[in-house]
Amino acid sequence: MAKVLSVNISTEKGTVKKPIDEAILIAEFGLQNDAHAGNWHRQVSLLADESIDEMRALGLSDLDYGIFAENITTRGIELHTLPIGARLQIGACILEVTQIGKECHHGCEIFKKVGKCVMPKRGIFAKVIVGGIVKAGDEIVIV
Repeated sequence: MAKVLSVNISTEKGTVKKPIDEAILIAEFGLQNDAHAGNWHRQVSLLADESIDEMRALGLSDLDYGIFAENITTRGIELHTLPIGARLQIGACILEVTQIGKECHHGCEIFKKVGKCVMPKRGIFAKVIVGGIVKAGDEIVIV
C-alpha cells in the first residue's frame, strides 16, 4: 500500500519545508499556507522516501522529511514513473500529475545543506483537483 509519510510546508520558495500534522489542500491552489501554492501547474510537490533512501545510501543520514522541499513525502509508489495526467487520490483529495522533475537552481538552501538534490529527477508536481485534508498515514491510490 502506498501512503503519505509526511506533509511539509514552508513560507518561502527554495527553502527546506517543515513537517506538519496535517494540511488543507485547496482545489486549483495547493497546500494552504505553503509558498508554492497558487494558480499554476506546480501547486504541490511529492517525493518518494525510496528516492531519499538513495541519498541516505551515499552517507547522508540526516535527511528529514521536507529537506528536498517536497510537500508530500510518500512510501510505496514510484512517483517519477507516473505519466503526466495521472491522478492520485490521497484521502478525499485528488491530485493530477503535471510535471516530472524540475530544473534545480544553484545556490538554493537544499543544495547548500545536502550537496545534491533528488527533486530534479525524482520529484513530481501536481495540481489539486479535489481539495480536503491530507496527513501522514493517508493511503495513496492511482485513479
